[in-house]
Amino acid sequence: MTHWTEMMKDELERQYSPSRWSHRMSADDVIKAHVKALKEGTERARGLAQTLLNVPYGEGDGEKLDAYIPSTNSLDVPLVIYLHGGYWQFLSKEESGFMAVPLMDKGVVVVAVGYDIAPKGNMDLMVSQVRRSVVSVVQQYSHISGLYLCGHSAGAHLAAMVLSTDWSQYSIAPQIKGAFLVSGIYDLLPILSTYVNEPLKMTEEVAVRNSPSKLVSQLKVSSSGCHIVVAVAQNDSPEFRKQSEEYYKTLEASGLNVTMEDVPNTDHFSIIEQLVDVDYHLTKLLLKMMGKS
Repeated sequence: MTHWTEMMKDELERQYSPSRWSHRMSADDVIKAHVKALKEGTERARGLAQTLLNVPYGEGDGEKLDAYIPSTNSLDVPLVIYLHGGYWQFLSKEESGFMAVPLMDKGVVVVAVGYDIAPKGNMDLMVSQVRRSVVSVVQQYSHISGLYLCGHSAGAHLAAMVLSTDWSQYSIAPQIKGAFLVSGIYDLLPILSTYVNEPLKMTEEVAVRNSPSKLVSQLKVSSSGCHIVVAVAQNDSPEFRKQSEEYYKTLEASGLNVTMEDVPNTDHFSIIEQLVDVDYHLTKLLLKMMGKS
């Protein structure tokens, strides 16, 4: 029996409520501040970059992405796809362009992907959407020097699901060079009985087939060339930290190119908000991975 099945429901809810673990401010305030920070960063990015907004990658209303394009004559252009967090039920691509702020000057394209959050979208649909968005980006930007993924929280889960795709069912197999999985959830089973699952309505079967921790053999086939960074905040909850540590250990045991970053003086929200800063540890790491430092 796994330890979380024995955990009382109240404690499980607390562990999977990231806002209750911030040392900076109250739970409500940290979420408000988070949305404000992401919006402001995205507005800055839209002022700095040439943007292509609401580019469709599929037929659905929600299947659109935003591209932030630097003014560069270089053909050696890395591209980062950002998958937003919000527990699969909150946030959107509209406040997901913030990381373009420090990457613009370095000649990096940033693409923020929209997907149908719950209750409109269910887990299978969201996973399918982000996979299709990656295929679409590769088809539209054929001259890129390297494709990278970054996802935060629920977006880190979705990024890990992209890495675990059986691409034989798609028109192309994207070669993802690097992935930043920031404060993610890689095993969905513990959240089935929590408030998080109320709008998602996942069954155990849905949770299992969409848990990256159960799909490592497929990841090894599809993404063995990818350098994966599993990042977690010092002040993430013990359960969130455990999710990252266990996923990292599983990938490492499979012989994959994976590093773990335990980012000091951060919580679940500031760990990603600080990607607007060129001097932030994770920004520097991303630029170094792309050969742009």
